[in-house]
Amino acid sequence: MTQTSGGDVRLSGISKTYGSFTAVHPLDLTVPAGSFFALLGASGCGKTTTLRMIAGLEDPSAGTVELDGRDITALPPYKRPVNTVFQNYALFPHLDIFENIAFGLRRRGIKTVKKQVEEMLDLVELGPMARRKPTQLSGGQQQRVAVARALINHPQVLLLDEPLGALDLKLRRQMQLELKRIQTEVGITFVHVTHDQEEAMTMADTVAVMNGGRVEQLGAPADLYENPGTTFVANFLGTSNLIEAEVVTAGGDDLLLTAGGSKLRLPAGRCRATARTGGTVLAGVRPEKISLAHAGDAGTIADGRNRLTGRIAHAGFLGVSTQYVVETPGAGRLAVYEQNVERDARLAPGAEVVLHWNPAHTFGLDASQDIGAGADTGEETA
Repeated sequence: MTQTSGGDVRLSGISKTYGSFTAVHPLDLTVPAGSFFALLGASGCGKTTTLRMIAGLEDPSAGTVELDGRDITALPPYKRPVNTVFQNYALFPHLDIFENIAFGLRRRGIKTVKKQVEEMLDLVELGPMARRKPTQLSGGQQQRVAVARALINHPQVLLLDEPLGALDLKLRRQMQLELKRIQTEVGITFVHVTHDQEEAMTMADTVAVMNGGRVEQLGAPADLYENPGTTFVANFLGTSNLIEAEVVTAGGDDLLLTAGGSKLRLPAGRCRATARTGGTVLAGVRPEKISLAHAGDAGTIADGRNRLTGRIAHAGFLGVSTQYVVETPGAGRLAVYEQNVERDARLAPGAEVVLHWNPAHTFGLDASQDIGAGADTGEETA
């Protein structure tokens, strides 16, 4: 089954203040019709407040909310063509699954609901559960009922507020795929609030990373991960090694840097900082892009790769990979993730090693930023 996707959601200069506290700074944001859009950020970043302003559950202090070119800022929630799914599902315990899904239709005085409810049960793959009560379902099944109950009203936009936060990790991953399948099948706009980076990257077409009431960076998940624009995004989306480096040469396609006595190359097109000879930049590289070689094998490393020397401080075996922490002179502690394909038993704590990677995998950021921003953000719901 497919529904019409409706128009874009457009936020123009929208903000929210509570007394002297600004929860959301003036924000311009467009959610394309039919897309799966994620607002990602830590506790208190303003993502839920932004969602509630789209829903009409919070009045903006300034700015407008438009849907399909129509200003809906002053409309009460029940008059907006949007529905919200919350973390706690809010199912009616005394009604069975069929009647929970049918509730919105019955409230609007629609008498014949059987066909629409059965379509929704098929969509969320819960047909055999129709006459069970919510307490007889798992958390993931209850979440699917909540989604079906929202979608049966044919909203133009479905708002999801930390919908998977109460589920355990395995079920959460399963539900990520389920929600993406449902969104693709119905074709309507989903706006999803989460603090879980993996969740946002798995499901969303576009992610807005929020920090301190502002959108820090907006883009496709892969682009945000590979080309972070700030230290916050680099650290919050996965793990990044950020190395303070001096710019030796700033001309040409590559910047030549030095860190801890080692020369590094950085593609000029991947540097978000203004790089001047003699100045500093933060050279970033993701842990899985780095290879480790035992110091005794340093001569076998191909020419042209960025390299640093170090000593393994810690090695954690995770089955599919081993995560190393390597102490380096001049670049501090760096994380390295290596797939467990051909494990070298010599790569153990205390071993002298060479870290090496393709210079094309290096990105550059402004060194005036907090190098640790986003790294220690707690995973709380907000």
